[in-house]
Amino acid sequence: MQVTVYNCRPFDEKDLFIEYAKELGIELVLCADAPEMNNVSLSKGSRCVNVITSKIDAELIHAFRDNGVEYITTRTIGYDHIDLEAAKACGIKVGNAPYGPNGVADYTVMLILMSIRKMGAILGRTALQDYTLAGLNGRELRDLTVGVIGTGRIGATVVHNLSGFGCRVMAFDLYEKEEVKQYAEYVPLTRIWQEADVITLHTPLTEDNHHLIDANTIAQMKDGVVIVNTARGALIDSDAFIEAIENGKIGAAGLDVVENEFGLYYYDHKSDILKNRELALLRSFPNVIVSHHMAFYTKNYVETVVKDSLKSCKLYMEGKENPWEVN
Repeated sequence: MQVTVYNCRPFDEKDLFIEYAKELGIELVLCADAPEMNNVSLSKGSRCVNVITSKIDAELIHAFRDNGVEYITTRTIGYDHIDLEAAKACGIKVGNAPYGPNGVADYTVMLILMSIRKMGAILGRTALQDYTLAGLNGRELRDLTVGVIGTGRIGATVVHNLSGFGCRVMAFDLYEKEEVKQYAEYVPLTRIWQEADVITLHTPLTEDNHHLIDANTIAQMKDGVVIVNTARGALIDSDAFIEAIENGKIGAAGLDVVENEFGLYYYDHKSDILKNRELALLRSFPNVIVSHHMAFYTKNYVETVVKDSLKSCKLYMEGKENPWEVN
């Protein structure tokens, strides 16, 4: 019973993988790098491979199949980085590893507060020993309307957390939850575009909501709207978003994800020229906070996804019911 683990971080995951694999009776092949064609051979002898948010395209999936891989598990909630159609065509099953919602929900509220209090500009000035106040006047959350798009586990937790700040909360989801209605009013998306001072995204990326925030939806928003995204970068059309920041339509933003981030995040690129012009522009704005897809990153997250992803592989290889299987 062997599993090949890619993207295995030596500083926080490796020891946990070894510990939990021993408990579960699983042999491991550990690789610190993302799966690529030049290291796909490491999957030979493994029925399961274990990845994170690296792009798993059709070429890789076919190579995995040729090496005898039957199951791909990702140590993430989202699995849009895996070509599900190619996996299905190759007879490969895919699983995810949902973790507790509190880490991302906490991070979301932090980004909201940092955005409305202009913390990016404050920290920039402080680093230069500029202690002036001009241009740093912020807003109080209790005076604002927050629109939460997506009320799954994370979005629902964000709604609950926001209730303690006294702000008005609006929500949108295709599937409404009674517990969310205690703290928020479910409304159509058009009302969120028109009425929200802050909009935060908590929906998985699908073909239907790709570029959910684009020039058309931005035009419907309030002037000076604040956008927070801890979900998926492609929910936002970067070109339209940057233009709206430049012309003042978007007043501030907190982004933990950006478009085309695959291959950038989780690697040291300080000596590289990055092939993501939009990221460079976004990082240049004093009213935009950009972090590198790490809202999830807590001690609880690491322990949960390492153990659950291995348990998922074990259940698959034993032919037992697998709650983490998604296709």
